Amino acid sequence: MSRFPDLEVLTDAESLAHYGRDWTRFWAPAPERVVFPRSTADVVDLVRWARSEGRALVPSGGRTGLSGGAVAARGEVVVSLEKMRGLVELNTVECSLTAQAGMSVGELQRRALDAGLYYPVDWAAAASSQLGGSIATNAGGIRVLRYGMTRDWVRGLTVVDGRGEVLELNRGLIKNNAGPDLRQLMVGSEGIFGIITEATVGLIPPPPQQSLLLLAFSGLEAVMPALARLQQALTLSAFEFFDRRSVAHVEAALGKPFPLDEAASFYAVVEFDDPDQACQDQALAVFEALVEAEQVCDGLISQSDAQAAELWRWREAISESIAPRTPYKNDLSVRVARVPDFLSDLESLVARHYPDFEVVWFGHIGDGNLHMNVLCPEEMDPGDFRRACDGLSPRVFEVVQAHGGSVSAEHGVGLLKRDYLHFSRSAAEMDSLRVLKRHFDPDGVLNPGKVL
Repeated sequence: MSRFPDLEVLTDAESLAHYGRDWTRFWAPAPERVVFPRSTADVVDLVRWARSEGRALVPSGGRTGLSGGAVAARGEVVVSLEKMRGLVELNTVECSLTAQAGMSVGELQRRALDAGLYYPVDWAAAASSQLGGSIATNAGGIRVLRYGMTRDWVRGLTVVDGRGEVLELNRGLIKNNAGPDLRQLMVGSEGIFGIITEATVGLIPPPPQQSLLLLAFSGLEAVMPALARLQQALTLSAFEFFDRRSVAHVEAALGKPFPLDEAASFYAVVEFDDPDQACQDQALAVFEALVEAEQVCDGLISQSDAQAAELWRWREAISESIAPRTPYKNDLSVRVARVPDFLSDLESLVARHYPDFEVVWFGHIGDGNLHMNVLCPEEMDPGDFRRACDGLSPRVFEVVQAHGGSVSAEHGVGLLKRDYLHFSRSAAEMDSLRVLKRHFDPDGVLNPGKVL
């Protein structure tokens, strides 16, 4: 890389392993090197070099992805954006923040709060994930029910495409109807069209104080009617679902008992606006109505911010608690009304074909998103487990397709879902995506093998 003497480059084995993988563990990282641009101009130079030398580049953010989108396993050059984390502008008149792509989402949230504003897209890995990566994967998280996905907050992007051209998309405008919006094409594109180097996102005033309900459901059929009743009575920002197996793993990880006495198959953490705890009586009334309707069999309401944070922990700690079991993750979605039938069909499928596998369910059920986590038996070789799950996935995706759903609700496609994208996309859509790839990246230097 003598052509770029000012760029930091790492080639040691530890760095290659660290920067060559994301949170999936099914591919051995094998990049040739890791480079650290500090500006959009540096990224332009890297892309043009890659075109001239026939090299492949893998954009790298916080690498918290779960689909292999940031994996470099075939001698690629990893382009880490972590040195590009500067704040460009925080505009309190327009309620927006512009930053380089390497700023962590947690830092963005802190900067907004310091200015009396709020960035509402949030998830467990926000502190370590980066702005550019969260946009490239259209991150969702725990409050999609109220605030939507990352794409709903992106006002402008600076992108270096696979030709080495700099695209200034939407330039932070709130209203812009001058033809199709290429900004939205880049959101969720996983770096196959271009590398995001800078972004402008919208901000809002901080929400009021919030409280939590922790609910135990009498059965799966009670979950969606309970959600509808809660939405009528309270202003919800989250409705997070998990099963009894999730509870058992978190209990073991935290070394403490679950706060509800009544054992149930399914639970939910429900976050609602409660300024000065003025909605406590209203929340208690709807809880009692759910119990009377035999939809809920146990529950509690948080009485302080500290207790609310503790209750959130039972949902947020699930991924971490099952990580030692090398979970094979399916991030699925259907229309909200179809969730119960969809989940029932999937549970029947797994019970028929893989009765010895433990499946942990959790997710953002209020927006139709379920996380299906198949856990590797402790005595089973991870390679054999992966092959068994690869055999299960097409059957799972056939159920997804039958319910009109998506094989990837929020984790992206990457390598993990690439060969199954046709279960959610028509042949005509796939052809269109390939045409766009050839246009923006004619030599195929950006994140090759991902998505398509």
